Amino acid sequence: MATHSSNTKFLPVISSIQKIRVYETKTSIQLIGTNDKETRFRILQIARSNELQIYEDPNEYDSKEIRRIISNLKHTKSLSAYGIVGFVKFLEHYYLILVTKRHKVSFIGNHVVYTIKDTTIYKITPDAAKNSSNPLESKYLKMFMNVDLSSNFYFSYSYDLTRTLQYNLAEPKFVGECVDISKEEPLDWNNENSRDERVYAYRSTSRKKFVWNEFLLKPMQKKVLHKDWLLELVHGYVNQSSISIYGLSIYVCLIARRSKNYAGTRFLKRGANTFGDVANEVETEQIVSDGRRMSSFVQMRGSVPAHWSQDISKMVPKPPISLDIPDPFAITAGKHFEKLLFHYGSPIIILNLVKRKEKRKHESILTDVIVNDVEYLNQFLPPNCQIRYTHFDMARKNRTDKNVMEELDGKGKNLLALTGVFYTDSNETTYQTGVIRTSCVDCLDRTNTAQFAMGRAALAYQLHKFGFLKADSRLQFDSECCSMLESLYDIQGDTLALQYGGSQLVHRIKTYRKTAAWTSQGSDIMQNLSRYYSNTFSDQEKQQSINLFLGLYIPYENTNNEHLWDMTTDYNLHNSLSVDSDTKEKELTMWYSDIIRKNLPFSTSIANKIVKELIRIHSLDLEMIDLYSNYHLTYRLTSLEENVAYQISQISQRTITPTYRTNFSPFEPTRRVTQSVKTPTSIDMNSSSDDEDTSEEDDEDTHSSLRSSIAEQRQMENKSYFTDSLPSDCKATYGFELNSPDKDSMTKYKSYVNFQKRSQPSAEKSDKKQKPIILESSVQYKDSSEQITEPQVTESDRRKYENYCKLIINPEYDENSSSSDVIEKYINFKFEL
Repeated sequence: MATHSSNTKFLPVISSIQKIRVYETKTSIQLIGTNDKETRFRILQIARSNELQIYEDPNEYDSKEIRRIISNLKHTKSLSAYGIVGFVKFLEHYYLILVTKRHKVSFIGNHVVYTIKDTTIYKITPDAAKNSSNPLESKYLKMFMNVDLSSNFYFSYSYDLTRTLQYNLAEPKFVGECVDISKEEPLDWNNENSRDERVYAYRSTSRKKFVWNEFLLKPMQKKVLHKDWLLELVHGYVNQSSISIYGLSIYVCLIARRSKNYAGTRFLKRGANTFGDVANEVETEQIVSDGRRMSSFVQMRGSVPAHWSQDISKMVPKPPISLDIPDPFAITAGKHFEKLLFHYGSPIIILNLVKRKEKRKHESILTDVIVNDVEYLNQFLPPNCQIRYTHFDMARKNRTDKNVMEELDGKGKNLLALTGVFYTDSNETTYQTGVIRTSCVDCLDRTNTAQFAMGRAALAYQLHKFGFLKADSRLQFDSECCSMLESLYDIQGDTLALQYGGSQLVHRIKTYRKTAAWTSQGSDIMQNLSRYYSNTFSDQEKQQSINLFLGLYIPYENTNNEHLWDMTTDYNLHNSLSVDSDTKEKELTMWYSDIIRKNLPFSTSIANKIVKELIRIHSLDLEMIDLYSNYHLTYRLTSLEENVAYQISQISQRTITPTYRTNFSPFEPTRRVTQSVKTPTSIDMNSSSDDEDTSEEDDEDTHSSLRSSIAEQRQMENKSYFTDSLPSDCKATYGFELNSPDKDSMTKYKSYVNFQKRSQPSAEKSDKKQKPIILESSVQYKDSSEQITEPQVTESDRRKYENYCKLIINPEYDENSSSSDVIEKYINFKFEL
């Protein structure tokens, strides 16, 4: 699935190993991998020894041959799996990690995205050495398993989740994993003179920054020839929803990729390391598609790129911020922004949400650092490609302004005009150049709301490109479309907050919209307590598990006999203790490379796309590129409920679409919501959150705004919940008064309600002549269909009914007679009855 120049197409290779059968024998573990059709099979053999010995059979087998091989295996146990996570060794022997359960969560075009639901771990040892002799082995294994692979880990057999949609649809320019794009010549597909359609299959090179099992796959990379055995995992958040625009389903997919570089927990990983990687760095991509057209918008969040930290030894809700290493030439920030320019192009837009004015300096320390770094680095960038800095004191605005979301929406539209969005169809392709980088202290609550505002503006523009909205339209709050997007970003915020901060979001989007219920204050307090407990007691152990999982600490290579839990700091695991040769040779004024300068404002990474393999294809029916069959499973009898698009549509209808509606447009508000103003008391209740403003301001406007908010709140307490004026009385509007029904009307109504009782004559009187039924509300009967006697129809009644039906259905029509004759005949017949 890729854009093409002239008549050239590029299609990704679909993994030929989507199912694995594991057979254990006394001397080895046999892995038999197959495609989803189960027509092609490969064998991987792992010897039972203390060292990892992998033997790959170069042959490919069919179903008949593989059955013969399995029948000759004297296996003791077998297991089904869907992929290999990798291998890990602690002190004694290796372990094999396999995916045993998966679940479809979304789709991108014809590519299906899965999440891991369960895994299993195999100990690769001889039978005689099953029991571990080292007591520390089990401790390391338990620490490793603290990273829950069944929670928010995703993969795909045909789509590179580590890359953006714009990158995956770009043309390959270089082939090979060890290519120097600054020295080699790129491929030029426009210069080929062939008029025939050319099709190429390619294997993408993943962005290692987002491959969380890269260390676990290293033992396989040099020993396995067929790369389909390698299953790369992305950690973060992937979810998809849909809206129906007058019957046409529009799918919105949200992908959040967490960086494994400088990964960790909230207070233990702050700022940046010496490589320019920042804490809590997440790339968020918003993909919109309707089956024919696709569009994506990429933004990112991350800590302020400087060497700063917070001392958590003191039991205080908000530990003081301190700058650990002075960086007058912004070397660390330069490395960070160089990576952003390489992958996204320019402009790099910094949306800073931390405080700027404080009596007692806390957050404003970070504001001063980032402002100084940007001013210094911009001196050496071209004027049209300089880093854009915009500040928005969101916490203060939330206290003083009721329309904080409206102001964020305005900023979103202005910033979106600088970067644009990626859009492609059969006739047009537009590109996103640059990225919006949002940051605050934790990059949790405020950042998630700001990213929703950017995503809301982007979605309106994406739907405009699809032809559903006008150019200057914006999504109305409480509309079906906006509610769907708000739900996606809220769940994303909760997921990322749990991964980094140990609790869900304290302040959600509704909090900043001033529409959160008063009852949510109790929930906010509990989230604060949960986050505080995690940061104080469990984050240290969680950080150690992450360091072990990512291979930052390798037990069997440790020569100092210092175990992971005995280390007082992990600074040397995440930072370089010596200045690298590139930094020594590079001038401070040249903080970004020449290849980036040549490609600005476009992304150097996308303009110079590198693939592992490039294969010329002469038929589109080959299984390795048949995305349609891989998605729709045309070779298998499946039900509609198994289709991921159908599942997403049904879930969206149940959770987002209101049960009763009069307006079927997804862009109009579906309900009326009263905005509530938060009092200073409700703000102070959440003082332990870093994403709330609790400090005193020097600005007098703050206090005046608070006084006006309290006055408005008191006025609202004496008013109706509806802000609109009530309609006039019934007499003036309709010409009559509404009164209680009189006694005769109530008697008729009761008789009508009990009308069904006439069909229950008693069993003793069933043979007698049926008497006229008197409609009385006091008649007692049993509510049971088995006790109802079927009414008897006499021959005279049947004849009258037949004549009546004939008269109504087949009236004798004469062109010369008028309709009054037919009516008169009908009336006479009624009198005869």
